[in-house]
Amino acid sequence: MESVLGNSNTTEAVSSHTAYDFSCGVEFSSVKDLQETVGYAYDYGYQFTVVPIAHPRFNRDFSEVSLNNGYSNKSAFTRSDFLLSSEYWKSVIVGKTSENLDLDSPDHDIRVNSVKVFKQEVSWAAHLSLSSIIIPPPTCPLSPNYAHVVNQTLKSLMFMKVWVRIPLVSPKQSLDIQYNSSGSSNSGNTWEWWNNLRTLCENSPNLFPVLELTTNLPSEEQLLQWLGEPIKCIIIPTSIFLTNAAGFPTLSRAHQKFLKKVFKFNIQFILSGNTTDYMKDYFRYLEFLHANQQPLGSNDYFELPYLDFLQAPLQPLMDNLQSQVYEVFEKDPIKYSQYQLAIKKALLERGIGEPNAPKIIMVVGAGRGPLVKCAIEASKEAKAHVKVFAVEKNPNAIVTLRNRILLENWQDLVTVIDCDMRDWQTDYRADIMVSELLGSFGDNELSPECLDGAQRYLKADTGISIPYWYTSYVAPISSSHLHNQVATFGEPKHFETPYVVKPHNFHQLAESKPLFTFTHPNRSKLIDNTRYDTLEFDIDIESTTLHGFIGYFDCCLYSDVHISINPKNFSTAMFSWFPIYFPIKEPMYIPPPTSPYTKSKISVSFWRSNNRSKVWYEWAVVAPFVSPIHNVSGRSYYIGL
Repeated sequence: MESVLGNSNTTEAVSSHTAYDFSCGVEFSSVKDLQETVGYAYDYGYQFTVVPIAHPRFNRDFSEVSLNNGYSNKSAFTRSDFLLSSEYWKSVIVGKTSENLDLDSPDHDIRVNSVKVFKQEVSWAAHLSLSSIIIPPPTCPLSPNYAHVVNQTLKSLMFMKVWVRIPLVSPKQSLDIQYNSSGSSNSGNTWEWWNNLRTLCENSPNLFPVLELTTNLPSEEQLLQWLGEPIKCIIIPTSIFLTNAAGFPTLSRAHQKFLKKVFKFNIQFILSGNTTDYMKDYFRYLEFLHANQQPLGSNDYFELPYLDFLQAPLQPLMDNLQSQVYEVFEKDPIKYSQYQLAIKKALLERGIGEPNAPKIIMVVGAGRGPLVKCAIEASKEAKAHVKVFAVEKNPNAIVTLRNRILLENWQDLVTVIDCDMRDWQTDYRADIMVSELLGSFGDNELSPECLDGAQRYLKADTGISIPYWYTSYVAPISSSHLHNQVATFGEPKHFETPYVVKPHNFHQLAESKPLFTFTHPNRSKLIDNTRYDTLEFDIDIESTTLHGFIGYFDCCLYSDVHISINPKNFSTAMFSWFPIYFPIKEPMYIPPPTSPYTKSKISVSFWRSNNRSKVWYEWAVVAPFVSPIHNVSGRSYYIGL
C-alpha cells in the first residue's frame, strides 16, 4: 500500500494554467513623495514597492557629542507613519535598510555607528508592521559582526521577515576557483556568503536570501545549488536588460533560462535600477515570460498541494485506511496498468497450473479491489481460466469489496477472505500471489514481513510473487526549506522521523544509489529482514550544506515490467508514491575538496532493524564528518507489526 497523499482537495484550488501567481515589485533608491510613488507603481501593475526605510536627506550621527547636543531630536530621520494606513504599510511596502553601512568595519566608530543606524531602521520597520525588510549583502564572505547584529534582530522580531540581498556573482571575486596554500577555496560563489550568514544566525526560519541577478551568471551547478534554498525574491536590475529589434527591453537567453527554472517556486520579483523610462515595458516583459511557461499537466496539478508538504508514512498494519485514501491511489493511471501487464505476462509465460485447472491468483491486501480487477482483466487478455482469492484485513474495505463483486458479476471468479494475510489458513496453493504493499522506500510499509508470512500459500516450486523484487535508493539533498519545516515541529524526535514528501525546493547533490533489496518468494532457510549498508556519494558542486537524504524505490513486478519512483527510471505519470525524506539533526556544511583533482564525498550508513513488535530505520552521516546515529532502537519512529 502506498504512502498517503493527504486529505486536501487538489486541482480545485488552482486557477491559472501555470498555477503560480506572478508577483512583481519595483525598487526605488529614493522616494520624494511616498504616496505618489506607490500609486505610480500600482498603475503599472506592480504589486509592491521597495523603498528606503530612512530618508536619504537625514544623516544620523550617534556619537556622544551629537547625542549630548540633542542632535537626534532636531529632526526625524525618516518620513511619518501617517503617510499610509497600517494595512498599506503591511501589504505594499518592503523596507530596505541603508546600503552604505559597514557592520564589520575595522574602524570602531564606523562599525558602532553602522550598528546603531541599522538597529534604528529595523526598529522603525517593525513599528510600521512591515511584513519584510531587505538588508544589504555582507561586505565579505564571512562577516561575523554583521551576522551577530542580524541574529539579534531576528530574535527581537515577531512577524517581520528579513531578506538578505545576495548577488549571484560577487563583484569583488572571480568565478574561477583558485586554491591557496591552505587548500581552501577562493571561489566567487556567493552561496558561501549566504550559508555563512544563515549558519551564524542559527538557521533562523525568518531569514531568507533575495538573489540579485548579475550580468554574468555563475556555473549551471551553482545556479542549481540555489534551488535548494528558501529564495523569497529575485531582484532584476534594469542594467542587465538588452534591447530587441523593436526597441523593447529583453533578457539574454541565459537569464531567461534561469528565470524559467525559478518560476515554478512561486518566487516574487523586484525590478531595480533606472525604471522611470520603461517601467511598464519591463513589467510586461517579465509578465510575458512568466505567462509563457510550459503549462502544467494533470499530474502537476494533482501534486501541487503536496509540494514540500511533510507527511507521516502510512502504518497499514496498525491502521485501516480510509475510503478517500483508497480512492486517491486507485486513480493512478500507470501503476495498475503495469500490474495488469505483469499478471498477463506471468499467465502467458510461466505455463503454471494444470492444463485444464483454473490458475489460482491470491491478491493479498486486496483493499477495495483494484488488483482483483487487474487479475481478472489480465486473465481475459491471456485467455486463462483463473480463480481469485481476495485477502483483506480492513473490515470496511471488505464491505466495499463484497459489493463490488456483486456489481461486477465476479461471484464465480472471486472469493473474499476477511483475514490478515499472515493468519489465514487454507489448503489452496497459489500460482500467483499479487500485492501492493510497497511504501515510498520500498520496504517501509512492511512488505517483506507481510509477504514472508503469506508465501506459504504459494505452490512450492512454481508459485511466483508479483512484485518479484524491490530496491530502495538513497541520495543526499540540500533543502533548508524541508529542514526548517521539521524544526517547526518543535521536538528533537522529529529529526529522527522519516517523512513522505513531494520535494520541490531542494537540490539533490548526487545520483541516488541502491540500498536494500528484497526478493519474493524468499526461499532462505533463515529469513532475516534486517539490513545494513554504507553508501558513498561524490559531490560535484564545490561546497554545499547537507540537510538529509531522499529515498526512492525501484520495483520489478515480473520479468521486464517495472514501477519506479527513482528519478533515473521514473515511471512517468505515476503518482501513487512520493519520495521519503530522512532528515539529520544538524545541517552539515560540506567543504570544498582539498585539491582541484578530487571531489567532496558524503557517506551515510543505514540500518533496518526489527524486534517482535516493530521495524525501524537508523541512519548516520559518517563522512566528511560524523553525525550521531538517528532513531536508535526506534525511539522516535517505528513501523508497528
